[in-house]
Formats: sequence, C-alpha cells, structure tokens
Amino acid sequence: MEEKVRNELKQLLQQEVVLATGCTEPGAVALCVAKACSILGSEPASIRLRLSKNVFKNAMGVGIPGTGMIGLPIAVAMAVTHGAPERGLEVLTMPALDVEDAKDWLKNNGDRIDIGVKESSDRLYIECCVEASGHSATAVIARRHTDFVFLGRDGEVLLEKALSLHEQADDSADPGRDCRQQVELSTRLVFDYATTAPIEELEFIRETVRYNAAASEWGLEGRGLHTGELLMREAHGDLVHEVVSRTVAASDARMDGCPMPVYSNSGSGNQGICCTLPPYYFGTLRGCSDERITRALVLNHLLSIYIKRGIGRLSALCGIVNASIANAAAFVYLSGGGYREVCFAIKNMINTLSGMVCDGAKPSCALKMASGVYSAYVCSLLACEGHVVDPTDGLSEDCVDCSIRNLGRLGREGMCTTDDCILDIMTHKGN
Repeated sequence: MEEKVRNELKQLLQQEVVLATGCTEPGAVALCVAKACSILGSEPASIRLRLSKNVFKNAMGVGIPGTGMIGLPIAVAMAVTHGAPERGLEVLTMPALDVEDAKDWLKNNGDRIDIGVKESSDRLYIECCVEASGHSATAVIARRHTDFVFLGRDGEVLLEKALSLHEQADDSADPGRDCRQQVELSTRLVFDYATTAPIEELEFIRETVRYNAAASEWGLEGRGLHTGELLMREAHGDLVHEVVSRTVAASDARMDGCPMPVYSNSGSGNQGICCTLPPYYFGTLRGCSDERITRALVLNHLLSIYIKRGIGRLSALCGIVNASIANAAAFVYLSGGGYREVCFAIKNMINTLSGMVCDGAKPSCALKMASGVYSAYVCSLLACEGHVVDPTDGLSEDCVDCSIRNLGRLGREGMCTTDDCILDIMTHKGN
C-alpha cells in the first residue's frame, strides 16, 4: 500500500477517534455556548439555542459529567460559568467547585435559557445566540461536533464557511468517500491497511484502550443501569460474557455522567467504547499478541468509520450498529480468519442489527451495546466456520461493499420519518 494512502487513513483515524468528556451532543452544545459567550465577552442575559432534532434527541436524557444531573440546562450553565471553547469536546471537564458554581447559576438563571428544535438540512446542527447589554453574539456548529461554520458579533460576520453539497448532506452519500480525503474507503482497503501497515504506524490507536478501559472500571463499580456490574457477576470466567460486561460497563459510566474522558469514534463516545473494548478484551483473553490486538483495534475503528459514512453522523439508526458490525470483523481477525471471513461476518451482522433505532443517548444505551457485541460474536463464529447469509436475504448482496451501501441507504433515507416519530414520542410522553 502506498505511503500516501496509509498517511491519509491514519489522518482519518486521528480525526475521527478523539477524546470527549460526557455524551458528545451535550458536549458539542456546551462548546457552542462557550464559544458564543467568549465572543460576547460577558455573561449573557439570554441564551437561545436551536438544535437539529438529532442533537436535541441525544441530549435530553443523558448524564452530564460530574453533576449528577441530566439534560442540556446544566451543560449550558457549565459552559456559561466556566466553559473554555479551546478545550473542544472536553469543555465539560472541570473541577467540582466549578460544577457547583454552574449549579448555582442554573438555579438562579435557568429562565435565561431557551432551547428549541430547528428544522435544518443538517442532521447535526447547533445554533447559539447570546445577548447582554445591547450586544449579541452567535455561534453555529454543523456537520461535525466541533466544526464551527458561523461566528458573528453585533451583526458583523467573524467566520462563515460555505458548505459543499457533500457537507450539507452530512458527509458524502457514498460511504467510501470523505469530502476532506482523497482516498476512497472500501472493506478491502480497510482490511489491508489494518493488517499490513507497519505496526509502528498503528501504535497510536492503543491510547484508546487506556482511557476507555478506565471508564469501564468506573462503570463496574455500579453506574447507570448497572448492566456491566450485573453481567460481570454472571461471567464466571466465560470469555464472551466478560468481554460484553467490561464493554457495557464503560457505557454505564458514560451515560451516567462519568467525569473521565473517553475516545470517541465518528463523534460518539459509545461508538468509541464499542470499537475499542471488545477487540481489546477479546484479544487479551484469547492470548493474542499485542501486534494482532493493535491491528484488530485499527480494523474495528476504521471499518466503523467507513460504515458510518453511509448512514450519516446522526441518524435514527443506532451507532452501535456500525460499531458492532466492525466488532464482528475484529473478532474474526483475532480468531485467525482472513478477508473472506471478515466479509462473511459483516454481511451476517447487516442482516442481524439493521433495525436497531436510536432513541436518544441515555443509560439504556448499555443494553443496545450488549446486544450488539453478543451478536458480533455469534456472527463472527458463523463466519469463521464458513457460514454466511444468502445474497437474497434482506439487505445483503454478494458484494460486501454493496451490502454496506444498502445499510447506509436504510439509515440515511429509510429512517427519516422514524426519527420524527421517535422525537415526537420522546417529547410528548404522558400526553
């Protein structure tokens, strides 16, 4: 493989696999608020937030790090009182005293915050307008959780990025094409890079383990729904049960407001957890070499990014779908399988989890993660034995990349009305 292609793939991984504290949607909203406040230069008298329905949905019921509270108001208060926009998605990482300041501010100033949904062509859209003493400032994030596309103060435009057609559509409709990259992704390219690139070029991915495993240990103490903690009690040394337990414990922690950052994938902490811990623990418990585990981590993360490209960064299709499809591929590789078996596992998974919907970020995400990882093991086991779904089944075709495109079409086109229905249900409970 050409060095230029390897460098682009490494850059893509480093761009999409980044540290984030708390659920990425509240984190991105807090980042946008912090940026608007820094432009305003004073504490705002009013804060008006308009969010795409996907961002709104994912921020409603998730724990905010270090607060013991859920939802956007406390995240906004933290951004107003101690938000530092230069920290990116770690903007919600702050000491306990600062968190208490934010709680006090919210108690006295919660009526300053106006949060609503904005109908937008961007599935990921955050607009924050703040005002104080006759001055105003606006910040807009779109496409990706840290991408500012507009900044303004008192009617003066400080930054305005024109969006290409691909970018307006929330990444390319072609899952292989990234508008910022020259290289075109495919299952073959992802597999070859992960399994043949010089190992020293891939070692950076090991850093994901240190952070995400720490969140897992925190979750095993009993957080969120206690899913990981309770499953671990029943593991009794079973490899798959332990892999699932340790993985979902990190989701328990994160959705409960774990104050520790984790490495995310494609803008999602849960996807980052699911791309990191299953291959790491599966390989470790099977006695695989450090090199093979490292290559499996790269395969898992990059394949998930590729599949997610077709679905869209935010969708009614749960992100655990793409992450656990990649788990199945990594499990095959760690079990000694090759490219043929990896393709089998991917197609098996596409015909297993394609209907899993995203109904917001919340503690029960751990249950979806458990389902995904368990399914990945079953599908990888079938694949290693040479069993694959027929090309006439559901979304599957003979061509693995065509199967991936079919899944992407389902997530991008087929679930648009599903998204509207989910949000309507979530915002009208009890009515």
